[in-house]
Amino acid sequence: THWKHGGVVGVRGYGCGTIGRYSDSPDKFPNVAAFHTFRVNHPSGWFYTTKALRQVCDIWEKYGSGLTNMHGATGDIILLGAPTENLQPCFDALSDEAGFDLGGAASDLRTPNCCVGAARCEFACIDSTGLCNDLTQTFQDYIHRPHWGYKFKIKISGCPNDCIASIGRSDMPVIGTWRDALRIDQDTVREYVDNGLDIVGEVVSQCPTQALEWDEKAKKLNLKPEECVRCMHCISKMPKAIRPGLDKGATIMIGGKAPLVRGPRLGWVLVPFMKMEPPYTELKDLLEKIWDWWDENGKTRERI
Repeated sequence: THWKHGGVVGVRGYGCGTIGRYSDSPDKFPNVAAFHTFRVNHPSGWFYTTKALRQVCDIWEKYGSGLTNMHGATGDIILLGAPTENLQPCFDALSDEAGFDLGGAASDLRTPNCCVGAARCEFACIDSTGLCNDLTQTFQDYIHRPHWGYKFKIKISGCPNDCIASIGRSDMPVIGTWRDALRIDQDTVREYVDNGLDIVGEVVSQCPTQALEWDEKAKKLNLKPEECVRCMHCISKMPKAIRPGLDKGATIMIGGKAPLVRGPRLGWVLVPFMKMEPPYTELKDLLEKIWDWWDENGKTRERI
């Protein structure tokens, strides 16, 4: 590309949220000599009104290039290409007129991100959108000002299907789960079988820990709860017949990332089960302890 490192650009009161982009050939490309990027904090679960989206796009067409990315890897609305002199008036319009704030950038807490959760998904084990909004409001200072040697990402998935790809794309994946047994409706299981489902080939044999057995004589699906790893495969194949348990919470993981040099790495389990209910004090205390340790021991540009 013809971009060079642009250094630091910003708006009043914020240490993050804008990214400097400068052309290395401004004489050849004067219209993009400065082509800075905004990261705009998205609503949890990406629920917008058409009015809100039109406001953002109208503001961006006035002050920037009109190019957008819906959405970036962190989940933010990415507005690509504004000259330096337009950064402050564009931010003022986004904030005062449209009601949007900037997201995270640089060595800070990147904008927390989540799936649509219970708002649209019947399998959500936690209120992913509520938790995402709570963390965003609680840790505003960490989002808007650099605190550490590098970035920290939190992604929240409502269930182990992990539609937000948190396990491989965030330093702390929070994944909804349950710690009691699956709920199985045997009558509905038989309906699936009677309607042609190959329950042995498509469900039982695909269980990674062989936690399921099909009793052909009794027409019954048996579960060994101690072997179940909550992979969601059987639920995804028979959503009307099998459901998550009732004792719900989240698994807290650590260390997921997708660096360019060494390649993607999945997070590993830190806390197997944590109840996830407002005001989420246990999770917030854990985050603060991790950040304190990382701040003292982490190297520059070293992820947790």
